[in-house]
Amino acid sequence: MAAPRPPPPGALGVGVGGSGGAAPAAGAPAGVSMRMFHGEVYLGEMEVFPMKQGGEGGLPFPSNEIRVSRLSPASERCPPLAILQTIAPFSVRCKLQTKLTPPNPSLQRLYLTCFNEFKSAVVVVGDEELHLVAMPTKSGKVPCFWCCSARSGLYAASVGMLNLRCLAIVFDLDETLIVANTMKSFEDRIEMLSRRMDVEDDPIRIAGMSAEIKRYIEDKELLKEFIDTDTVTDNGKIVGTQKEEVQPMSGGQERVLRPVIRLPDRNAILTRINPEIRDTSVFVKLRPAWEELRSYLTAKGRKRFEVYVCTMAERDYALEMWRLLDPEGNLISPQQLSERINCVKSGSRKSLQNVFRDRGCHPKMAMVIDDRLNVWDDKDQHRVHVVPAYTPYYAPQAEMANAVPVLCVARNVACNVRGGFFREFDENLLRKVFELYYENGLLDLPYAPDVGDYLVCEDTNFVPANKDQAPIPEGMRGTEVEKRLNGQSYRWEQREGQQMSSLTRSPDDEGMPIRGTGGVRTIQPNGGSLAITPSVYVTVLQEIGRLCDSKVEFRSTVSNGKSMLFSVEVLFSNEKIGIGIGKTRDEAQVQAAEKALQNLESSYLSSVAPVAGVPKKDSRKSPGSGNGFLEDAPCSENDISMREPSGSTLKLDDSNNMDKLSSIMSLIREHCLEDQHVVFRDQVQNSSPARNEEYHFQVELAGLILGRGVSSDREAAKLLAAEEALKTLKSTTDPQIKKYLRPVR
Repeated sequence: MAAPRPPPPGALGVGVGGSGGAAPAAGAPAGVSMRMFHGEVYLGEMEVFPMKQGGEGGLPFPSNEIRVSRLSPASERCPPLAILQTIAPFSVRCKLQTKLTPPNPSLQRLYLTCFNEFKSAVVVVGDEELHLVAMPTKSGKVPCFWCCSARSGLYAASVGMLNLRCLAIVFDLDETLIVANTMKSFEDRIEMLSRRMDVEDDPIRIAGMSAEIKRYIEDKELLKEFIDTDTVTDNGKIVGTQKEEVQPMSGGQERVLRPVIRLPDRNAILTRINPEIRDTSVFVKLRPAWEELRSYLTAKGRKRFEVYVCTMAERDYALEMWRLLDPEGNLISPQQLSERINCVKSGSRKSLQNVFRDRGCHPKMAMVIDDRLNVWDDKDQHRVHVVPAYTPYYAPQAEMANAVPVLCVARNVACNVRGGFFREFDENLLRKVFELYYENGLLDLPYAPDVGDYLVCEDTNFVPANKDQAPIPEGMRGTEVEKRLNGQSYRWEQREGQQMSSLTRSPDDEGMPIRGTGGVRTIQPNGGSLAITPSVYVTVLQEIGRLCDSKVEFRSTVSNGKSMLFSVEVLFSNEKIGIGIGKTRDEAQVQAAEKALQNLESSYLSSVAPVAGVPKKDSRKSPGSGNGFLEDAPCSENDISMREPSGSTLKLDDSNNMDKLSSIMSLIREHCLEDQHVVFRDQVQNSSPARNEEYHFQVELAGLILGRGVSSDREAAKLLAAEEALKTLKSTTDPQIKKYLRPVR
């Protein structure tokens, strides 16, 4: 529950009139007198106080007058300051209060309307909106405002999303949701595999490649039949095309009917990008469990997420692929398609700022589902949930061999992100905003949640252990789509090197490698395990309980100490099997679930082997070693030291090191700006069996190394790195580091 809202001026038993108003604090910047208007209506003289000493940066109002052009949309539950702190943190430019006593009645009406209806008075200055937020005062005598700046249009878009408890989700297409091939791409892949088979000596790999070629040939023949006859023969049954109408986008266009054949048993669709050109026919494989994910996004007719697409594919192709995924337009309406489908030039990096170029959402309120992390701008990577690349030809059973399919994991991650974001928004941000008065300062504003706080992102700087060949990419990407569909000549071999660079093979693998969210995992030609991120440990644990017909419970408490840490215990059939500690309940729950999975391994592994995310482990190695995970949490809220990776030998019940690490991370958090992310990078060096493994950690802030730690104990290495990082923050004179630190009060 949010704290009660302070009463507006005049509600404290003191009249609005009287002598004087809320005087500025001693030492505060001097005020500047300006005239204020609502449209052409004069409201009176206002005294404007810059937020910084000396008025650094100047006052934002042109011509030394304040001209309100409109009021913002009303908010049902979110005061304007909470919205502005979410989309434009710490953007308070100045404070305003009336000079007249009593105030002009028109100004008083404007103030009370804004205060009671959760509106702001908007002053437009170029491409910026200045929002005048009505604030309560401790004196209760004068109408007064905080002036916050935001990008034009962003506030109006965010009001509805925050009121409806809605976030944004951005999907990649190729190898994330679909794999698509033309006749030419089928032929290239078959030729590539055939050449590999000619030089391969391993009979197991030869058998795997032979089976993969057979699957390519089977779908290639279906596509050829579709091109020649507009029919396919599926399991002895002839299936004809259906004419599907393409809904016109905004701006108007001619009605288009595409020939389409849907084969639900194969999870496949055949379509023609240009209905008049048969060579633009495409065979599309849809990733299993897409329907479950799609249903969650719009359950019961209420949107939980606003949906966007960001792809490196050609635009006509991207629009048709999305139409196949969302044929009824429930996720993106036809009128929104032109602005919601974002096509990035091949070789460029994806960016949430470009995705939201219409300012429909702030990047802090958006998560991404993609099979590659390094295609995104560095500043967006902590908001990306990386899924294993979809490989229906290389490993057709991999998706369904696990109890939790990849897109169901993505659905659960999205659910956890949304729940965590709005729990923080309601329990922290709203509560503290309701406690603020006009007399408070900039540093009294609370931390605003970021989607990246609730995701564990992947480190893509994984160095392959050897030079073994990896499976070829299965679908078309970027310029390949455009060239194939336009009939231009293209040599797959020219792109093989750069497309293979992110796929690697483990030196001890007996099967074939597949890249996933956790680096490289082994999988057999007929299916196998997929990588899983720590953010779904809870889901996996609950699935284990279901399979074992055992009850899984989470019990949480808050410590009474100054640290205010949350503690969560996991009970499995009423037996305590794991405990987690964190700065938030979600963090402690994830850690407790991970610890429980470790403790269950020896007793229950035979019962849960099919479940994703519970692989057999080498007792000498930590499964977190070199797996590509970043233990990434913002220094402003989550204590990153409490994200204990799998395989750690540290006991939470005897955690002197953990307590010390927690204290150090709290101090590091106090030094950092609210929106900066501190990262522990796990750089484990694999040793020979005769030697113990060393753990190498380094602490980074915005890519800058603050400290390093090396030890045979994982947590000791983290502690050493954190101690050195704290010393660096306290003593640094480096301007590149200091710009990410809080100003000294």
